[in-house]
Amino acid sequence: LSAMGEPSMDPTIAADSPAQQDSLFSMTDVFLISLITGLFTYWFFFRKKKEEVPELPKMQTVAAPVRDSSFIEKMKKTGRNIVVFYGSQTGTAEEFANRLAKDAHRYGLRGMAADPEEYDLSDLSRLSEIDKSLAVFCMATYGEGDPTDNAQDFYDWLQEADADLSGLRFAVFGLGNKTYEHFNAMGKYVDKRLEELGAQRIFELGLGDDDGNLEEDFITWREQFWPAVCEHFGVEATGEESSIRQYELVVHTDVNMNKVYTGEMGRLKSYENQKPPFDAKNPFLAQVTENRKLNEGGERHLMHLELDISNSKIRYESGDHVAVYPANDSSLVNQIGEILGTDLDTVMSLNNLDEESNKKHPFPCPTSYRTALTYYLDITNPPRTNVLYELAQYASDSGEQERLRKMASSAAEGKALYLSWVVEARRNILAILQDMPSLRPPIDHLCELLPRLQARYYSIASSSKVHPNSIHICAVTVEYETKTGRLNKGVATSWLRSKVPVQQGSSSQVPGQQGSSSQVPGQQGSSSLVPMYVRKSQFRLPFKPSTPVIMIGPGTGIAPFMGFIQERAWLKQQGKEVGETVLYYGCRHEREDYLYREELARFQKEGVLTQLNVAFSRDQAEKVYVQHLLKRNKENVWKLVNEGMAHIYVCGDARNMARDVQNTFYEIVSEFGNMSQPQAVDYVKKLMTKGRYSLDVWS
Repeated sequence: LSAMGEPSMDPTIAADSPAQQDSLFSMTDVFLISLITGLFTYWFFFRKKKEEVPELPKMQTVAAPVRDSSFIEKMKKTGRNIVVFYGSQTGTAEEFANRLAKDAHRYGLRGMAADPEEYDLSDLSRLSEIDKSLAVFCMATYGEGDPTDNAQDFYDWLQEADADLSGLRFAVFGLGNKTYEHFNAMGKYVDKRLEELGAQRIFELGLGDDDGNLEEDFITWREQFWPAVCEHFGVEATGEESSIRQYELVVHTDVNMNKVYTGEMGRLKSYENQKPPFDAKNPFLAQVTENRKLNEGGERHLMHLELDISNSKIRYESGDHVAVYPANDSSLVNQIGEILGTDLDTVMSLNNLDEESNKKHPFPCPTSYRTALTYYLDITNPPRTNVLYELAQYASDSGEQERLRKMASSAAEGKALYLSWVVEARRNILAILQDMPSLRPPIDHLCELLPRLQARYYSIASSSKVHPNSIHICAVTVEYETKTGRLNKGVATSWLRSKVPVQQGSSSQVPGQQGSSSQVPGQQGSSSLVPMYVRKSQFRLPFKPSTPVIMIGPGTGIAPFMGFIQERAWLKQQGKEVGETVLYYGCRHEREDYLYREELARFQKEGVLTQLNVAFSRDQAEKVYVQHLLKRNKENVWKLVNEGMAHIYVCGDARNMARDVQNTFYEIVSEFGNMSQPQAVDYVKKLMTKGRYSLDVWS
């Protein structure tokens, strides 16, 4: 437009001759044609780009697959013949799998540990293509007989598979806990199902019990497993011991600190620039808005915390669990650094020597030793025998070296020594270093050997209908004196107790805003922050609000029921017909540790809580527990269950309380249902199958 307007605006052009004007117009025409051509060319290429954009993702997915899903191809490529799959929730099964894979070289075999989530397990039918091949499964059972999160797809495949696994040789070691109803259900199922699909079991199913001594169960199984493997394949032990480093140390002297991990679980700088969705590898940094002591007296510290989840897009339901990533006590970390004479702020990486491994580092790298020992490694639990075995070489005193090797051996005397000196004395790695003055391992090897620090799970003590932007936690601080006179503290509860609450929405920088460096756990400003995510649960209120509920939860077992009662109160306010809401709660002393006393009294007064039965176990000569109150009200309990079709919920200690409550229900059902003991047991088991008897228990 400006070019077309220019001639009329220039007086000198207006006075020119017709010949000049003709020449000028022809130049203008050329210019206009060039301009139009240029615009058309630009539009043409711009249009082409717009069309090609949707094609890019397709090209990328073809060129760069997310994962190499064939473990068979990987085994062939790397010369492996033993694959050890693990179903792990807390890292123990993964640790056992790594140990078995490492053992293999002592028998002239080569092993690899594998996460079933990363591979296509239908390839198991092809394992016979590899000479002397074997699949081992270290399978933990989670919750009420469920597979772990990373083994869910494998479990689903096993249920639906019609594969011919006749060429597959296998062995299974299960990790469970006898205090739970479905002890080692996953290990038992995998062992049985593989055989049904035609696979050949080369060694009997191992059943580890975490309520007893899981480490000893594993060692006992392992020492019989390998001779069976040798016999089957006709191989012999080479005599080589398995003290081989899996990772190599790289110290970074000149490193960009923006590339160094400071406590993040997955993506670098994920705590500074928060992006949903939030999960185990991408936790949300929630601010603590309330942290108050619940009990009025006694030695214990019971606490109620509220986590602000505003703007996180996190959704939860009553009965779900909140997972929090704690940090180790800085004084323990500093003491380890001092004993080993290490500069904890050294920035380093531990790189896997097996370049084909999917696991490049044992924890996020590069990072400092201080960060690793604070956020990534478990330094408070008694170390397992394989750690002691590997550390033994660094004890300069022959007596201490021999003692460590003995505890790591499969001899009865060694097992007994490990049980008494490490497990029962609750010696963590710091205590072992203190009590063995000649044991001074390189800190990088220690970091390689220690297991990962795991998230801790708590039953959510609130309802999202009432508190959509807040998650409540009810917990008791763990603190006890060991046989060696040391004071051991629970990692997560001590860390939660120290959290300083901030007023909701009052912080200068909300987690999720770019550049909030003060929010990073490794730096100041973290005193009110908790890295967390929500894990879904099957512990759910009945679909119909009119269905009666019987809730049994002594101590901190009351947590999910606070959420349940809040939700029933909300439903009532919405004009819904809400069935009987019955609570059986217990504590030691009425005047000391009666949790949520005022809230419960208010719910009862409002008619939401139709029955509040509280057992104070130590306020009289004879101890009274929740199961005694159930027996006292047995007629009413039976009526609610039998006629009212009530749902029963039990939360708390699995070892004693949950078992005693279940036995009480057997008695009530037997008495009022006119059934024999086996029939009553079957009746309660059917309630469980139908989702009318739910457990949220821990040991």
